[in-house]
Amino acid sequence: MGEFDLIRRFFTRPTPKAVLGVGDDCALLQSAPGMQTAISTDMLVGGRHFFADTEPQALGHKCLAVNLSDLAACGARPLAFTLALALPEANEAWLAPFAHGLLALADAHGCELIGGDTTRGPLNICITVFGEVPAQRASTRNMPVPTSALLRSGAQAGDDIYVSGTLGDAALALQALLGRVALPPALLAQARQRLERPSPRVALGQALRGVASACADVSDGLVGDLGHILERSGLGAELEVDRVLPLLAARAHYSSGPAQFDQHLGAAWDAQNSQALALQCVLAGGDDYELVFCAAPTERAAVQEAATQSDTPVTRIGTMQAAPGLRLVDGLGRSVAPELASFDHFSAANDRPQGPA
Repeated sequence: MGEFDLIRRFFTRPTPKAVLGVGDDCALLQSAPGMQTAISTDMLVGGRHFFADTEPQALGHKCLAVNLSDLAACGARPLAFTLALALPEANEAWLAPFAHGLLALADAHGCELIGGDTTRGPLNICITVFGEVPAQRASTRNMPVPTSALLRSGAQAGDDIYVSGTLGDAALALQALLGRVALPPALLAQARQRLERPSPRVALGQALRGVASACADVSDGLVGDLGHILERSGLGAELEVDRVLPLLAARAHYSSGPAQFDQHLGAAWDAQNSQALALQCVLAGGDDYELVFCAAPTERAAVQEAATQSDTPVTRIGTMQAAPGLRLVDGLGRSVAPELASFDHFSAANDRPQGPA
């Protein structure tokens, strides 16, 4: 099977949103009046971002999901994407389920594949996704903003901090798959689902336009991705760890509660470090593809309406503050200082051998 046969068989479909789609030197998208185009690119490299035995259908899903999560973080509606794919060989048994997983998620979000490139080489998947947002809005604080997109830079002191969904289960699955902790089979399967088939919060992102003051997707860990909002907004924050820790859904599967979960992890880690591992997964584990966002306290009802409208749970976990830096506190306001490091591809402190990003 040649390159162009591969493209025709697995990646060529009608593209009604595009003036011109797959088959020419360029694709053409028609911008709607009063709209801005949101663009994001992500690359997944075999042996670095995913295990060699990852199911191709799950991989097809994830490689688009991580891009859709970026659109969600800026409140954009997905339009189209391009796919650059390096393959060791043109293996039909691998390509068919990969394309199915990729295009099923694309169809679910109305996002059309409009072009790309294929070549022979180590497995590498690079997607560029395009979305749209209205060009201008009035902010919740009655200040004109040149875009309706959610940005990292709009937070103000006193804003509430929220996160969508649950956190830490994908990172816990990675620890189990690397042989560092033992999980019951059913729990590992559920955690691995979060790792390999994340659900981009596209509907929530759009519902938060005009409500959230700042937003980012949680791809490299909550602490690190919230840190981008702090940096761009020139602020600090206080996070209540007692609100964040229950977001590790795996802990709820132990009938006796979190203590049983910590005791189970203690079979591979000592009892003290089991709690530290749970915190590490939730606060800095990464691969969650949830949204962390800020909103004024006056917008609490609107945030809950956005959550209901998008059928996405959200949890208020902290407060933006004028003083720089991130402070972690318990329910009594006492300082908590775990050693945390969000994922960084070029940091020597990160050791994810052959694992997902």
